Amino acid sequence: MFGRFGIWEIVAILAILLLIFGSKKLPELAKAIGRSVVELKDGLKSGSESDDSAAPDSDSKK
Repeated sequence: MFGRFGIWEIVAILAILLLIFGSKKLPELAKAIGRSVVELKDGLKSGSESDDSAAPDSDSKK
């Protein structure tokens, strides 16, 4: 249902965001979202690495 966005839907969403936040706030908002995505990816990587290091310990207890 929400799987595909056409070009006009994306343009409409961007226009609404521009009206709501204004042209000065949009770059700041995009930068904050980008930083959040990078931190999330780093957290997921470090979490999976700690899970991998814990896995051999649990096997040796058997």
